[in-house]
Amino acid sequence: MGKPVTWFEIIAKDASKAQRFYSELFGWKIDASNPMKYGLIDTGASEGIRGGIGQAMPQMPINGLTFYVQVDDLEAHLKRAEKLGGKTAMPPFTVPMPDGPTIAVLCDPEGNTVGLLKAPQK
Repeated sequence: MGKPVTWFEIIAKDASKAQRFYSELFGWKIDASNPMKYGLIDTGASEGIRGGIGQAMPQMPINGLTFYVQVDDLEAHLKRAEKLGGKTAMPPFTVPMPDGPTIAVLCDPEGNTVGLLKAPQK
């Protein structure tokens, strides 16, 4: 099975400022009406991947842009990344939202962040 890119996110020091910026720049509708104030992006287009804009937090100390690849086993992919010269930036963390996924973040050998996402079991 392939490993699709299923999500992107922008983590910012000031999420509401970033949400306004991208909304005004691209005309995106951003809904942050949830307990985490995580801005879910509606680009208004039928193609492309979905994404969000969130606040940097102590358990997710990563600012910038990250794309997420859906995998079945987060730990196995983190270990494989480390064998290939990468490192774990954030160990697996279950997003505290109804039906939230479990995510992890690695850094590639150049320091770029790549998210791993495991969809919740249904």
